[in-house]
Amino acid sequence: MAFDISELFSVSGKVAIVTGGSRGIGKMIAEGYVANGVKTYITARKAEACEATAQELSAQGECIAIPADLSTKAGRDSFVSEIKQRESKIDILVNNAGAAWGAPFEEYPDEGYDKVMDINVKAVFTLTRDLMPLLCKDASQEQPSRVINIGSIDGLRVSSMDNFAYGASKAAVHFLTKNLAVRLAPKGITVNAIAPGAFESQMMDHTLSQFRDKIEAENPLGRIGRPTDMAGLALYLACNASKYMTGQIIAIDGGRHLGSR
Repeated sequence: MAFDISELFSVSGKVAIVTGGSRGIGKMIAEGYVANGVKTYITARKAEACEATAQELSAQGECIAIPADLSTKAGRDSFVSEIKQRESKIDILVNNAGAAWGAPFEEYPDEGYDKVMDINVKAVFTLTRDLMPLLCKDASQEQPSRVINIGSIDGLRVSSMDNFAYGASKAAVHFLTKNLAVRLAPKGITVNAIAPGAFESQMMDHTLSQFRDKIEAENPLGRIGRPTDMAGLALYLACNASKYMTGQIIAIDGGRHLGSR
């Protein structure tokens, strides 16, 4: 049997949605897709930032901004309605939009816990559910649609930081990924999760500004993640080479969740 690398790894011609795509990990993934021929929709709560990123990435391909607040039902409904007006099929859904909230255990507020769970878990479930008709269209075992959820290594091990809701929410994302993988496989949809360690992002800015040297020194590979690391894995999970993979939680952290050097 001959193996054509371009056939195995090409994503050109696909249509993708990347939530939280205006910055950080979402932008890294969106840029990887756009640069490799994927028509990519990005969404974010802040319209100006979303539009600016889409304009920037459009220099490499086709990137379209649809600003929306996915933490609310009204925002999700509006976004799904807009996508359905523009596309009859979606090949890739990247559920990346997320939030964190840090506070000491004794002072951790109910509103912070609820916000993190609503955005990080509930929105992943509801958006995937509501986009199911577009994901199912023409999907098959040979050409599956892809759902890629963004978890975290904080859902794989206990963080030393006071981010109680965040770690719990990402562990929930990991299990939801496995649950959906089993339920959606007969529909021709694979569901996998990426569990990042430290990458450059607004969520990590404060931590990296204070502890970057320590974080890198403890990492088995001696550094934090780069945009190409994230984009490469997201491209792999969207191409033919990974179409028999589903329900997997893939850590991309230089081995940090396994221990420190």
